[in-house]
Amino acid sequence: MTVRLEGITVLADDVAELAAFYERALGLQVIVREEAYVAFGGQDIRFAIFSRPLMGGNTDGHPSYTTRFSGQAFELNFQCDDPVEVVRRYDEILAAGATPAGRPALREWGQYAGFFADPEGNIHSLFADT
Repeated sequence: MTVRLEGITVLADDVAELAAFYERALGLQVIVREEAYVAFGGQDIRFAIFSRPLMGGNTDGHPSYTTRFSGQAFELNFQCDDPVEVVRRYDEILAAGATPAGRPALREWGQYAGFFADPEGNIHSLFADT
C-alpha cells in the first residue's frame, strides 16, 4: 500500500477569521464550513483550518495545543503562472489582510517569489518558475 499526502490542516486560534482570509486573498472555495473546521476544495491536496484548542481532544490532550503557537512551523507555497501573476496576486493578498514578509523578486534559487504572513502570522510564499 502506498502512503500519499492527502491534506494539510492549519491549526488556528480564530478559524472563521483565517478561513475568511484565504477565501478573500486566494479565492479558495469552501466545501465544508463548521464553527471549528473549514475545508477548501478544488486542489489536489485538501487544505483545511481547524481549531487549535479542539485538536487537543483529538490527541489525548497533548500539551502543545493548550498554548498559542509562536514561531514558524510550516510554509504553504502557492504557484503562479508567471512573475506578473505573482505581483498581482501578492498585492491582492496584502489588500485582503496579509502582512508583507518579502516583496516579490527574482530569488537566488531561480524562482520569482514573494512572501506574506496570514492573519495568524504564518508566513507563506507565492512563486513562479522563471
